[in-house]
Amino acid sequence: MDWARFAQDLASMARELLSQESVDATLERITKSATDLVEGCEAAGILVLHGKKVQTLAPTEQLVVDSDQLQERLREGPCFDAARTKDGERVFRIPDFTRDQPRWPAFAPQAHELGVGSMMGFLLYTDDEDLGALNIYSRKCGAFTEASELAGWLLASHAAVAFSSARAHAQMENAVATRHVIGEAMGILMGSHDLKEEQAFDVLRRYSQKNNIKLREVARMICERGSLS
Repeated sequence: MDWARFAQDLASMARELLSQESVDATLERITKSATDLVEGCEAAGILVLHGKKVQTLAPTEQLVVDSDQLQERLREGPCFDAARTKDGERVFRIPDFTRDQPRWPAFAPQAHELGVGSMMGFLLYTDDEDLGALNIYSRKCGAFTEASELAGWLLASHAAVAFSSARAHAQMENAVATRHVIGEAMGILMGSHDLKEEQAFDVLRRYSQKNNIKLREVARMICERGSLS
């Protein structure tokens, strides 16, 4: 492992991650970086848990999606464990899928049938939130070394910060857009019904609650139609 070259590539990746225009673009750059920077990595993806449901983000190959779906069905697997771990291990690894895996007895043989030879899962996290797991795959058995694991962990650490930053930025943009459309809708109601600002917002709120429609969607409807009718 050429660590000097790796450090340069990782620094370049970190700069690029923070310059991506969307969460999806950030995640795609993360998984592409895994295949470029981690020795032995042939495919990568990010697994996120929503309750008992698994979501696969930015997979570089269908193999990643198939593996995540298998882990969801079986409720076991290294990446599934990494994504739901709050304390303790942050890295999970299966070096050779041709050998028995007591920790994941159902997942390992079925994943091998999918074409997985070895894999690793890295928790993506910052100090205040767990985000999911970065999954790294190879079709070859014994493809990942200790250097591969260290490189994957370093990549995941940078990726978690970029993922969190991109998500926060997207949420902020969404909040700004929501405030804008609500303000526009309130202006329409105030002008057409001679309402004060508080009264116009109360109309939006009550319609939202009565019809079980999000406030932003109610506001957008008013902006498009010019009224609630």
